[in-house]
Amino acid sequence: MKFIKTEIDGVIIVEPHVFADARGYFMETYNADEFVANGIPNVFVQDNQSMSSYGVVRGLHCQTGVHAQAKLVRVLQGAVLDVAVDIRPGSPTFGRHVAVELSAENKRQLFIPRGFLHGFSVLTDVAVFAYKCDNLYAPGAEFGVRFDDPDIGIDWKIPADKIIVSDKDRKHGGLKDAIDYGL
Repeated sequence: MKFIKTEIDGVIIVEPHVFADARGYFMETYNADEFVANGIPNVFVQDNQSMSSYGVVRGLHCQTGVHAQAKLVRVLQGAVLDVAVDIRPGSPTFGRHVAVELSAENKRQLFIPRGFLHGFSVLTDVAVFAYKCDNLYAPGAEFGVRFDDPDIGIDWKIPADKIIVSDKDRKHGGLKDAIDYGL
């Protein structure tokens, strides 16, 4: 696997080695020893999967306090624009984001450490999205920021009139709320 550091410390693109032949392909998507050797010592305890259609934006979410989660995310079908927003207190990159296209075709994964909001937009007719978490989900520890907060300025690569967002995600506050919340 190839581990590529991004412009925000801790957010890492993981490119698996793909072995293709006439039968199809094989790739290793996770190897604890390689992850630890490349600065990702997290132990994953929960796997999740979602399916969404074109224009869906899921996010921006995180878990707080002792329930914070790091995630290793990838796409099994289709393509998404995956986004991680730094909300670590005192971080020199607080409020900045990394956006990476993940697809079934490019087979890239993104590691998002604790202390980041996470979201994605669906760029294809359908996308199947899978992720590993290093902590169990706790509904009472959920925190979110609006996907369209101008203080973050994410270009979701979807025309505004085509974006589909849950009512819950539309009700989130802005980045300022993360500061006020103590994140």
